[in-house]
Amino acid sequence: MYLGVDGGGTKTDFVLLDRVGTIRATYQGGSAFYPETGMEALRVMINAGIGAVLRAANITAQHVHYAFFGLPVHGEDERTSELDRLPESSLARERFRCGNDMVCGWAGSLAGADGINVVAGTGSICYGEYAGRSARCGGWGELFSDEGSAYWIAREGLALFSRMSDGRAPKGPLHELVRERLGARRDIELTAWISSELNLQRSGLAALARLVHQAAERNDPQAAQILANAAQELAELVAATHRNLAIPDSVRVPVSYSGGVFGIGEKVTAPFNQALKSMGDHFELRVPRFAPSIGAALYAAKCCGEPLTVSALERLERQAAARPVED
Repeated sequence: MYLGVDGGGTKTDFVLLDRVGTIRATYQGGSAFYPETGMEALRVMINAGIGAVLRAANITAQHVHYAFFGLPVHGEDERTSELDRLPESSLARERFRCGNDMVCGWAGSLAGADGINVVAGTGSICYGEYAGRSARCGGWGELFSDEGSAYWIAREGLALFSRMSDGRAPKGPLHELVRERLGARRDIELTAWISSELNLQRSGLAALARLVHQAAERNDPQAAQILANAAQELAELVAATHRNLAIPDSVRVPVSYSGGVFGIGEKVTAPFNQALKSMGDHFELRVPRFAPSIGAALYAAKCCGEPLTVSALERLERQAAARPVED
């Protein structure tokens, strides 16, 4: 059996698969973004999740042939070696590998086939593989990057609210939606409210992206433009990853996506597809085949030289459709 763990800024999904493509157990834990939660809290959450999955499947750790843990920030700072040791309380070191969570989205959306996947959740990042080569783009963090992510959308939405409040932009539905979220406060108290109630946490601020979506659904053209701009930014991540992979222009490359921003639907996927088309005939947009958490389990099987067969993937696809793993 293969354990996949897809760590995110808001939640962490655990999936246990067997070699014939049966989902044996699932579990959902909290944030895996250790700069926000702390390394010890992440260690506790990861091992609690492993234990929960093992109990649900009625097996022991010895039954897990291999596991892959996709974790935010992995490989991006000096604490990567600590992240690599987190599962050791539950699994033997030779039976797991840790990597960046961007791999989960790619492995799930394209079932491990050559191509490019862009992730737009709390943050944003792009990853692809082609002819044995791999490349990433984006993922520089919310301070000056993470374009197209929920955090970026929320930040752009709050900036638009400030312009609406000042009279620098026409007031639309977004203005009233943010005021409702603020409660009985003056517009000018927005910054203090974010500092006190959200404590400026990355995940808390990113959650405000839903206000931009709701405003766009109420025909706020300025909010809709923020979503279109996000889609353009994400398409540019794909284009840069395509260049970094040195894929010949004659090759039509599969492109897919994952993350909550794409859950918004047509107001993001339509401009994203249009932006890809405007860059030439290099890309073939595909609906994700599997969730990132399943992708993590598929990648675990691949890591130990036992990728699932075509028939196992088809079985898994039928089961995943009948029993969604993620919201």
